[in-house]
Amino acid sequence: MTYLAIPDDLGRRIKDLAKKVHIPTDMYAAQLLEEILEDQEDYLIALERSERLEKGIDKALPFEDLIEAYEREHGSKKMDH
Repeated sequence: MTYLAIPDDLGRRIKDLAKKVHIPTDMYAAQLLEEILEDQEDYLIALERSERLEKGIDKALPFEDLIEAYEREHGSKKMDH
């Protein structure tokens, strides 16, 4: 287990919100951190992919081509788009 030192005002806010949603403070703080980390990881993946597109390393796939590839892989099920 890892322990973090956080400012008192931030700890108080987490504790207050945890009480409002009836979740133990430690569990609530862990959920908050997990969400933030997932968002940051997703952002960095998107940034890397954007840079690869700008540099011409990768190229964008038109939406119609994506639908055709999906239909080839999964049959010709109609997708709402």
